[in-house]
Amino acid sequence: MIRIKEERGYSFKKLSEYTGVPVVTLQKVFSGATENPRKATLDAIEKVLSADEAVYQGKAYEYASVKTTDLPAVKEAVTVYTAGKKQGEYTLEDYYALPEDKRFELIDGVLFEMSSPRTVHQDIASIIHMALYEYIRDQKKPCKVFEAPVDVQLDCDDKTMVEPDVLVVCDRAKIRGFGIYGAPDFVLEILSRSTRKKDMTIKLHKYLEAGVREYWIIDPQKEILITYDFSDEEFVPCVYPLKGCAPVAITGGELEIDLEPVAESVRELGSLE
Repeated sequence: MIRIKEERGYSFKKLSEYTGVPVVTLQKVFSGATENPRKATLDAIEKVLSADEAVYQGKAYEYASVKTTDLPAVKEAVTVYTAGKKQGEYTLEDYYALPEDKRFELIDGVLFEMSSPRTVHQDIASIIHMALYEYIRDQKKPCKVFEAPVDVQLDCDDKTMVEPDVLVVCDRAKIRGFGIYGAPDFVLEILSRSTRKKDMTIKLHKYLEAGVREYWIIDPQKEILITYDFSDEEFVPCVYPLKGCAPVAITGGELEIDLEPVAESVRELGSLE
């Protein structure tokens, strides 16, 4: 691993961005200070170092800090609806004043216009929603599972309102008439061309900081599932091809979701125009 890292000229900072493993953890692993690294940590490093740079280039594991104002989506002319303010200054008052036929998310005062989801996007969300719903029902858990569109006032302030594709809430006190007040326990986002960078950077950090316990990202284009168990202090992503099963951390691994139906959906609907 040391040889490949040096040949590619990766700094620990860059390798951290590509793998999602904190710099200090990488330094301990490569120096030998950590004698028995976690398997998930080694797997994340190996996946990047053994891959073709042209394929990954850090995109699938990106954990870098990105300013919301750097993203193309925020350059939309939202001022048409909320004149007199700039990105970063919007509040829930502005959010609720937007046209009902338009979909937006508000993150730290920045408005993101959202396009209508593709059929493959909707189908995948339904597959995951149903698996979670059946488990919660059969096990008589106190949790509730929701599928977009549902508003989530993530930080319990007036600067952020997000709309995850699928979410699980186990604290019933967070369920309100308008949506969810506070952090869900589980969140799934399905990537699209317009949401990829936001979901893998901005939302990743927002969910972590807000107290979401588990974050799943499904990438239909790369045909992979990336999961984050935020109860693990290393925040190392696990990456699964869309085959076999993936355990849901908030269930203690009791629920393993079959990824084959997701793969079938991608094959059938993913290339439709």
